[in-house]
Amino acid sequence: MRVVHSSLHQEVADRLRERIFDGELAPGSFLDEVRIAQELEISRTPLREALKVLTAEGLVRHEPRRGCFVAQVTEQDLDEIFPVIALLEGRCAYEAASNATDADVQALEELHNKLARHAKARRVNDYYATNFAIHEAIIALAGNRWLAQVITDLRKIVKLSRLQQLHAPGRLEQSLSEHLAVFAALKARDPEGAEAAMKTHLTRQRGALRELARARRVRLAG
Repeated sequence: MRVVHSSLHQEVADRLRERIFDGELAPGSFLDEVRIAQELEISRTPLREALKVLTAEGLVRHEPRRGCFVAQVTEQDLDEIFPVIALLEGRCAYEAASNATDADVQALEELHNKLARHAKARRVNDYYATNFAIHEAIIALAGNRWLAQVITDLRKIVKLSRLQQLHAPGRLEQSLSEHLAVFAALKARDPEGAEAAMKTHLTRQRGALRELARARRVRLAG
């Protein structure tokens, strides 16, 4: 399908980013510029500009004389990124609890009810989408564009692996319980409680990913 837009390279970057997040372009896979340009019916100039955007975001790595590859998130990357995100999103939850109106709380309650329905039905992809919407809503309620900008940049990297943690045994139910704890603190207008609950939520996400990685190593070794 041909891409047509006044900012062509940005639209191409959006397309490729979506394919990376969907897993269509797997971590470590080579990005064949000729093939991609043909698929999108564009020249290689806007494609190369798009790849520069994705490289700057950390989603693509460029190797001299070899080309571009989808980035692979390492365990060290996750160990370094998650504590930072926990601090930042914890602060967002603190600010959100201070700023939220009754209407804001009602909207969050509806999202959490939806989250619970997805968890009960074990609709992981739908759960993740609603989970993402809740995090976005809390970030928006914080009203701090600098926090939002840094979190957005970091979440692009973490998004390459975050969905996996919901497949860990018991993680879906644990995640829901953590979200409900965050919401309870927000509803009670308890900034410190909301901050602590959000930090716990994100720290446990990292723990679930670490356990999945450990189990995968055991399978491979066996």
